[in-house]
Amino acid sequence: MDDVIILGAGIVGIATGIHLLRRGRSVTLVDKSAPGRETSFGNAGIIQREGVRPHAFPRDLQTLLQVGLHLSTAARYEPLALPKLAPPLLRYWWESSPDHYRKVVQSYAPLIGRSILTHDDLIKAVGPEADALISRYGWHLAFRSQDKFEKEIRKAQGDHEQFGIGYKALDWPALKAAEPNLLGKLVGAIHWTDPWTVKDPGALVGLYFGLFEKLGGTFVHGAADGLRQDGANWITRVDGQALRARQAVIALGPWAPDVLEPLGYRLPLFVKRGYHMHYAAADDAALRHLLLDPEVGYAMAPMAAGIRITTGAEFSLRDAAPTPIQLAKAEKAARELFPLGARLDPQPWKGARPCTPDMMPIISQAPGHAGLYVGIGHAHHGFTLGPATGELLAQMMTHEDTAIDVHPFRMGRFLGA
Repeated sequence: MDDVIILGAGIVGIATGIHLLRRGRSVTLVDKSAPGRETSFGNAGIIQREGVRPHAFPRDLQTLLQVGLHLSTAARYEPLALPKLAPPLLRYWWESSPDHYRKVVQSYAPLIGRSILTHDDLIKAVGPEADALISRYGWHLAFRSQDKFEKEIRKAQGDHEQFGIGYKALDWPALKAAEPNLLGKLVGAIHWTDPWTVKDPGALVGLYFGLFEKLGGTFVHGAADGLRQDGANWITRVDGQALRARQAVIALGPWAPDVLEPLGYRLPLFVKRGYHMHYAAADDAALRHLLLDPEVGYAMAPMAAGIRITTGAEFSLRDAAPTPIQLAKAEKAARELFPLGARLDPQPWKGARPCTPDMMPIISQAPGHAGLYVGIGHAHHGFTLGPATGELLAQMMTHEDTAIDVHPFRMGRFLGA
């Protein structure tokens, strides 16, 4: 019998396992997919230290109309999914009001502050192979209109003063100097200088998994049939094999409700689906750094597999058929800025970001079950926050003082506890 079973071998589950193994616990990690090949794989590859402000629900009429009429590239919805999505989305809208959102940012900023520190810890533990995947330049938040660029400069200055976030305002000549192959249509960019970017997020998570195994962790490849409590222990079955441990962690991202709901936890979770595609560069062009085009709603990042375009949010049911409409719109807009070549992937990658209505993850002991812990709901920042979440869960599970106050991330906030 192990000390801990972790369901979910994405970046959260792997990082939690590493931190527990370092503390002398025996750990078995379970997943139906290969480690790090789901949501941890398909992202823009940012360790997003500047991301102290999680994505709020839009409240201005223009944006709401664009989304409602399916004119937006940044966000779209599937009408047939609305009956199930309406309750959590309504709460998401409410939590995004100015007063609520200010409180969210104050709680969220210390967690984001752990992102670089905890990734750096794991990168150093892995060694040069992991470090070779990292760029410490930061990334560009680029603008097509002067008024929105100037508004973002003011916000960046505020975040610098309040949270110490580093940035530079680049006018078009400075941005063109940093990215010589840009074609135009931009007035400038915010260069966020604190974040790191990764040219192959899936490979980095794979290296973290290698560290997990090096430290003595066990991986079981297969679908767990849930969790049940047997006295002081937790049991799951994988392909008929019973696994038993004193503690259990649910780090299943968008699949967490499949295990939590049979245990009596009905949480207001929803998913934002996203897509990516890799492209060649035309005319020997090179994209040096990640660029986000917020006025359209996509990111364009240089990756080992090509130039990756990642889409915004698709509000849909987790398992619904792919509808990569946003990707086609993003590709068209990206070709205005950069000489993209042919598509390199046979089909778009699709993933689901697990979200909570208050924009903050659940990093918590389950309030009604001893020995059960949960790390889910990271939305757009799962890759960023995986190692920080693993650190906090391991500290809670071994009764250490946590690196930051974890009270804002408790599961009970959705259960009246």
